[in-house]
Amino acid sequence: MRKAKPKKRYILPDPIYQDTLVTKFVNNLMLRGKKSIAYTVFYGAIKLVEDKTGENGLETWKTALNNVCPAVEVKSRRVGGATFQVPVEVRPERKLSLGIKWMIKYARLRGEKTMMERLAGEIMAAAKGEGASIKKKDDTHRMAEANKAFSHFRF
Repeated sequence: MRKAKPKKRYILPDPIYQDTLVTKFVNNLMLRGKKSIAYTVFYGAIKLVEDKTGENGLETWKTALNNVCPAVEVKSRRVGGATFQVPVEVRPERKLSLGIKWMIKYARLRGEKTMMERLAGEIMAAAKGEGASIKKKDDTHRMAEANKAFSHFRF
């Protein structure tokens, strides 16, 4: 018999905006346990977004994150020796997790000098509906659309 599911861990809100979503983002941004540096990078990026766009940086970030979150993805499913890519809807928690991870990954791959500038650039691009993280979401949706014929193999 399988073990019991582990209890859900709830995280504390961040010190400035009192938002748990910010803490989740910072936890994913953090490298080698350096949380204060991750907070500095995040808050600096939000400040840069505010300076460049003239809008509320946190709202812009939330808009960007919502734009990056995927609605459907494909999962591999073996049926009779063949592997099919079956499109499935993404759970809300996973949707958020994927959006955060993609935004951070593609911010790190950008060409600006500091991580603050890279993250700010990715946030502004995603808020407008462009940038590498949005492209990743579109590719995921396109893949799911292309494999819609196999949706009857859903689990």
